[in-house]
Amino acid sequence: MSTTRTQVAIVGAGPSGLLLGQLLHKAGIDAVIVERVSGEYVLGRIRAGILEQVCIDLMDEAGVGQRMHREGLVHGGIEMLYGGQRHRVDLNKYSGGKNVMVYGQTELTRDLMEARAAAGLPTIYEAKNTAVHGFDTAKPYVTYEKDGVEHRIDCDFIAGCDGFHGVCRASAPRSAIREYEKVYPFGWLGLLSDTPPVCDELIYVNSPRGFALCSQRSMTRSRYYLQVPLTDKVEEWSDDAFWQELKLRLDEEARETLVTGPSIEKSIAPLRSFVTEPLRFGRMFLAGDAGHIVPPTGAKGLNLAATDVKYLYDALVDFYKDKSEAGIDDYSRKCLARIWRAERFSWWFTQLMHRFPHDEQITAKFQNAELDYLMHSEAGLRTIAENYVGLPLDFGDAKP
Repeated sequence: MSTTRTQVAIVGAGPSGLLLGQLLHKAGIDAVIVERVSGEYVLGRIRAGILEQVCIDLMDEAGVGQRMHREGLVHGGIEMLYGGQRHRVDLNKYSGGKNVMVYGQTELTRDLMEARAAAGLPTIYEAKNTAVHGFDTAKPYVTYEKDGVEHRIDCDFIAGCDGFHGVCRASAPRSAIREYEKVYPFGWLGLLSDTPPVCDELIYVNSPRGFALCSQRSMTRSRYYLQVPLTDKVEEWSDDAFWQELKLRLDEEARETLVTGPSIEKSIAPLRSFVTEPLRFGRMFLAGDAGHIVPPTGAKGLNLAATDVKYLYDALVDFYKDKSEAGIDDYSRKCLARIWRAERFSWWFTQLMHRFPHDEQITAKFQNAELDYLMHSEAGLRTIAENYVGLPLDFGDAKP
């Protein structure tokens, strides 16, 4: 077995792990990233595309924000479609001047990968049988196999950035962990196409036929979603069937404007709310999807992961530069305060915009009435805007 040493062993080379690694590198803290799949596979995953300011700022701090600012699309509002009519939520106006940016997670991941490779920083892809050990002691370590050889990484801390199905959360003692979960009875069928977006801003659709979302990745690449039953299979949906169903859920203007084309990618994503408490186990920390999942309705997943990374990065810098463990000790509480608020918004927004299988007719009336209130009330518009663009970082300092 070969043995190496680093300060922070990061398990997972998705956006959370790569962003943390890049920030630590800038701060002069050594880190090794271990990933079970190939880099090509990581880049092949189609994920979120809405960045809050916290994520934008971290990309800049990590020194990898140049392309994001050049190609990302700044959005100051979203459209809400219900009852056949569209209403605009002015995010900028009702959130104190904040916006969001459209920039695909795949592109963000590519920027981080390229920066890490250019700096010659160690990332081990296709690592098999990765395991974490001794995280309840002062000498944690990570083991894995690569090309038939066993390897061991001794470290000070382990950052579990390995997603919902990763080894880090699964390794936490069952007696020390509590998990909360809500599984929704539908999924999102997503289609990516090289077609211009139907609208300059995102359109969230509450339709009698189910939820839909018109999103985008650039001015020439669009991402659309349809609410579908969990029993549906992606193979059952031809491109033509997708476009036809989307048109049935849109308003007349959007139907006329919509440009259709062949799909680059189609997939069905189940929706769930999931939170792990705590997010720290001795010298191992969970960040991103390893610790929490939100329904994509509120565009919070990647942004919550970025917040986790921000808190963990700050805590590790304090430990190494100032010999302080205060940030490490407070990591889980600060993250969870923010996570639960984002979970609440995503749950509420999901309830508001989707049709549930056993809803009575009155439920749709309730949804329309609530949407009418929100769209015609300054307080209602502010509620959506403030939550959508992301609460300030120090908001999580309050006790949940």
